[in-house]
Amino acid sequence: MALINCPSCNQKISDKAATCSHCGMQMQGLDKDKLASIERENRIKTKQKLMNQSLYALLLFCGGFLFLFLQDVAPGSWQYFTAITCTILGFIFYLITRVRLILAKRKSK
Repeated sequence: MALINCPSCNQKISDKAATCSHCGMQMQGLDKDKLASIERENRIKTKQKLMNQSLYALLLFCGGFLFLFLQDVAPGSWQYFTAITCTILGFIFYLITRVRLILAKRKSK
């Protein structure tokens, strides 16, 4: 008896199990087409999550940037440091997320 990854939820289960104990997917009768379909759905879900994270990072960047310049905050104040921090973190998070998205697309080919 060996442990395998469930094709649906990617959790460890026994290779003898009839259903996944985590997501309830039937393991009996899976053919190559069904496995390919499940794998394709998982890739799409991963890409959607990364796109959402990219949007959140962009909103954080724009929010910090706009607050900094539209509110005319004084340098050295806590609002200034908060706006700068949000802008920098949003930008870095956006770049990292976009690289992860490119790698996920490259991996799916």
